[in-house]
Amino acid sequence: MNTPFSPPLYMQRYQFVVDYVQTCRPRKVIDLGCADCCLLGKLKFHRDCVQLLVGVDINADSLLKRRRTLAPLMSDYLQPSNGPLTIELYQGSVTEREPCTRGFDLVTCVELIEHLELAEVESFSEVVFGYMAPGSVIISTPNSEFNPLLPGLTGFRNYDHKFEWTRAEFQAWAYRVCRKYGYSVQFTGVGEAFGGWTDVGFCTQIGVFQRNYDGINRSMTTTERLEPSVYRLGNITANIAKHFFIKLYRVVYPSLCDNNIYQKTLVNEVLYEAQQLRKKWCQKKNIDSNNNSHVHYYPSVEAEHCGAEGGADEQLPVYQHGGTICIPLSSVWLSPRVRGLCGTLHRLREILLGDSRMRLSADGTVLILPADDDDDDDEEEDKEEEVKTSSDVAENVKEDWDEELGNV
Repeated sequence: MNTPFSPPLYMQRYQFVVDYVQTCRPRKVIDLGCADCCLLGKLKFHRDCVQLLVGVDINADSLLKRRRTLAPLMSDYLQPSNGPLTIELYQGSVTEREPCTRGFDLVTCVELIEHLELAEVESFSEVVFGYMAPGSVIISTPNSEFNPLLPGLTGFRNYDHKFEWTRAEFQAWAYRVCRKYGYSVQFTGVGEAFGGWTDVGFCTQIGVFQRNYDGINRSMTTTERLEPSVYRLGNITANIAKHFFIKLYRVVYPSLCDNNIYQKTLVNEVLYEAQQLRKKWCQKKNIDSNNNSHVHYYPSVEAEHCGAEGGADEQLPVYQHGGTICIPLSSVWLSPRVRGLCGTLHRLREILLGDSRMRLSADGTVLILPADDDDDDDEEEDKEEEVKTSSDVAENVKEDWDEELGNV
């Protein structure tokens, strides 16, 4: 039996959150009940806005199994992003107050609330909307009015569901939360009805909550975020995790905000562009390209920002002087990648002159490379091989009720 939804419903839910993030551009996002970390795995590619991703779930085994999918790829090291990104995973309960869960722009609860006992929903509401008090909250939950349309389904969609709300029940709860904690809400969903059944709503109903600021344009992340109560691994049971948060995983992605990474990235780009210019010059001189090497300099330079400066766009000729090949720095600076990293020719010159392992002319206008290095081809092949190994981590997840019905 096949799912009646295309794309599958779980993908539509995740895409809804991704679209919201792309539109509203929150910097700090926490996913409660993150389970297999699939949503976090999608959001980590939106580093143009997201700087902190946190996942919380009561099931430590699931988090530990899936944490590898959140690790940086080879491409993240080869081409660091402009903005920072930190990802953290915690074992903990969504009904307990925890300082490290405060100060977020967006809280997501995708198919979570129905796994709580009805008696716990009030605690969940107080923790999320009263204690965490984020700028926005996205909550999705099954719409029980849609269940008769799901083929072969009897009872709830998942054996662990404690309840499934109608649209009226979900909206009544949401409006109570808004009145109590100062939020507004809009209702939508994913998974449209089929076969002419248009009066049952969406298969998954979604509430998008926005915090009211009484007309004051304040930052969503003014609340201070503190360290977790517990953050060491040990023999932690689910009962203990109900009262404490345990940090299971933390990774900081490479970015150009890190001065050392910025320095290495800029110098590597300069050397790569210089080698390409040298290679073209050697080919014109009928020198065997197999003898052209990539210089093994991995310098760390001091990078600062400076005012804009014009520079000549004319590519000056490469020339040989004794046993060296001389590359005009102005020609290297014509590379869009180098310009994007440094911005001005004057600043580029300052950076390279400040590094003892870079050979420049006395006036800093020419980059000097050896004429007879032997490892250029090997280095270039290594770089190409690294790029080929960079690939996204494939995901293999199934819809809950699909699994219950034996759908794969």
